[in-house]
Amino acid sequence: MPLFALNEKLQFPPVNYAEPDGLLAIGGDLSAERLLLAYRNGIFPWFAEDETILWYRPDPRFVLFPQDIYISKSMQKLIRKGTYQVTYNRNFEAVIQQCAAVKREGQDGTWITQEMQAAYIHLHQLGFAHSTEVWNEAGHLVGGIYGVKLGRFFAGESMFSLESNTSKLALIFTLRELQPLLIDCQVHTEHLESMGARMLSRKDYLKLLKEITSN
Repeated sequence: MPLFALNEKLQFPPVNYAEPDGLLAIGGDLSAERLLLAYRNGIFPWFAEDETILWYRPDPRFVLFPQDIYISKSMQKLIRKGTYQVTYNRNFEAVIQQCAAVKREGQDGTWITQEMQAAYIHLHQLGFAHSTEVWNEAGHLVGGIYGVKLGRFFAGESMFSLESNTSKLALIFTLRELQPLLIDCQVHTEHLESMGARMLSRKDYLKLLKEITSN
C-alpha cells in the first residue's frame, strides 16, 4: 500500500494504512498542533537526520503499566541512600540534548534531530512535554527522561544514563511525580522489558489511550 503523504491539513490516515513495521505516513510538520493530534491517536514521529518526517503507529505496542514496574533490591537501596538529587522540569533542554548525544548500541547517529529538539522544547513551553533530571553529588546532570503527557498518559520519548542506573531512577521518579496510568514505551527495548514493560495490542492500546487522555 502506498504511504500516505501528509499536507498542511491536520489529519492522519486510518490505522489500516500502517505498514507491518508501524510506518503510517510521511511528511507534514512538527507543529505543536500536529504532534498533540498524533499522540492523542497513538502516533509518534521517528526519523533520521537526512529523512523526511516519518510517523509510526506500531502493533502491538510496547507499554509499561506503573503497577507492573519492577524495582530491584539494588535500585531500592539506591533510592534509600539518596545519593542522587532528582528534579522535575528544571532543565528540559539539557535532558533532550543529552538524549540526542548519548551513543546507543546498534545506532549510527540520533533520531532526536535539531528539528525534533526544537519541537519538543516548544511542547515543554506549552506545558505538554516534561523532563525528570538526575544529578550526582557534584551537581552534574547524569541521567534523565523526557516525554509527552496528556491526561493520565505519558509517552516516554527518550532517556539517558551517564552513571549506572540513573535512567532507571529517572523513570521511577517520573511515575511518582506524574502518576500516569500508562507509559507508552513505543518500541521494544530489553532495558525497559527488564523493568516490566510488555506488549499490548493496538486495539487495547487505543481504547485505553482514548480513556486516559480525556481525563
